[in-house]
Amino acid sequence: MADPTGFPLKDKAAHDTTEHYERYSAPLMAPFVTAVIEAANLFPGAQVLDLACGTGFVARAAAAQVGPTGHVAAVDLLEDMLRTAARHAPRMYPDIEFTLASADKLPYPDGSFDAVVCQQGLQLFPDLEAALTEAARVTRPGGRFAATAWTPPADRSPYFAAQLKAVTDHGTPEAEARFAASLSCPADRLTAALTAAGFHDITTREVTFAIAFQDFADFAAGHLAAVPWGQSIEETGGPARFTEAAETIRGALAPHTAPDGSATLSFTSTLATATR
Repeated sequence: MADPTGFPLKDKAAHDTTEHYERYSAPLMAPFVTAVIEAANLFPGAQVLDLACGTGFVARAAAAQVGPTGHVAAVDLLEDMLRTAARHAPRMYPDIEFTLASADKLPYPDGSFDAVVCQQGLQLFPDLEAALTEAARVTRPGGRFAATAWTPPADRSPYFAAQLKAVTDHGTPEAEARFAASLSCPADRLTAALTAAGFHDITTREVTFAIAFQDFADFAAGHLAAVPWGQSIEETGGPARFTEAAETIRGALAPHTAPDGSATLSFTSTLATATR
């Protein structure tokens, strides 16, 4: 089944699906999490909201920055994502408050947060402008907004170009639509939505990181199983079709793969910042 953002949960073992996402998305997210946290200008004691928190990559990093006098709230529309996030939340930081909520209906008073951050979630919102208007509402005057969204088109990042080939060759229109959604928030759209929401001093820039994968074959199959378009391929075509799709990704990136099976690939994301 799919939630309104298009990020699906399998009917079977949703817990396992979100743990899979936590494991295989972590290396992909790590440098961009650092970038968005740095852009948010967090400080000890800050009140922070992680919007569309997923399994909690940004929430954990934010908690480490704000320290014991700060507070991190994290919202997502999927209960199983929140359960996994809570399981992985370290106890050495301030408690992270995980809440089931839609981005366009946040359960917080006006001006509750010094910063709102969002890592690779904006592109999945059904109504981006409504979600950013809510983000502006709960940000205090002078507070900070920082977010990342994968930079389209797919060929800006070789890995996503390979995934696009796999989806095109082995997927259905549903899988293609889910993949397209992940690259649907270019800088101009994001700037326009932030402006309409009431933010100012808006900046967007591209950030690119080279990410190393020790066992790329394992990552390619594991990450494909963790994302909506990969799940759609398996659900409609079965394990054989899914295996073919994973092989397509590995084949497309064979020139980037070392004899020992490792690979280093560049990924590009748009980093947006704004002030309330």
